Amino acid sequence: MKVNIIGIGAGNPAHLSLEAIEAMREVDVFLVADKGEVKSDLVASRRALCEAHLDPGSHRFVAVADPVRGPDAERDKEQYEAGVADWHAARAKGYVEVMRELPADAVVGFLVWGDPAFYDSTIRIVERIGELIDVEPHVVPGITAFQALAAAHGIVLHEVGGPVHITTGRRLVDQWHPDLGMTVVMLDGHLKVQQLVQRAGRARIWWGANLGLPSQQLRSGVLSEVIDDIIATRARVRAEHGWVMDVYAFSM
Repeated sequence: MKVNIIGIGAGNPAHLSLEAIEAMREVDVFLVADKGEVKSDLVASRRALCEAHLDPGSHRFVAVADPVRGPDAERDKEQYEAGVADWHAARAKGYVEVMRELPADAVVGFLVWGDPAFYDSTIRIVERIGELIDVEPHVVPGITAFQALAAAHGIVLHEVGGPVHITTGRRLVDQWHPDLGMTVVMLDGHLKVQQLVQRAGRARIWWGANLGLPSQQLRSGVLSEVIDDIIATRARVRAEHGWVMDVYAFSM
């Protein structure tokens, strides 16, 4: 069974590439993780993309209950990795239950925020699906959140010939050093950069939430001067919409 794993960008419908639209048009059934009413507009956004580019009746959506992942912030590295592996396996099992009911020649699609290769589990989950049934994965790249962040702020993410360090909030405090150059942080639900104010208070930060969507918010400036505003803005966006997807870059 062919499985199209399609990067759809950071939220703006204009982020879709021609290759992504072509891959979407091949799909008979889009599988989406049902994360509850709070995040239902994420599914609605995917539906809107399909309505804009696909013929009515050419496809359908099937929502699959998302398994509980657990309190990642409270786990050490070994527990965290084991928990993620269990979550991948549970997700794969749920998707396989649906896929086994489809015709053998059906094409299944996953619409992935950003790019499937950067801090997203879909490729790994499809690999787990392949351990249970025969699948033929096809990956389509998308605009990443950090690309959208750089464009929204009109910046280059590195000095001339310099490095870019991409990491997660979970690793930031232990890994960061001024010599890393520009540091891009994803998956940071707790804005761990606030713990670096004493060490890097004069660093410059570029932050963005819900990039490309009507609820987009941008902030930039000296870390010690804007961090309180970023914290408050992030909390407000989350309260208004039930979720927030943010990313930031900072450099000394």
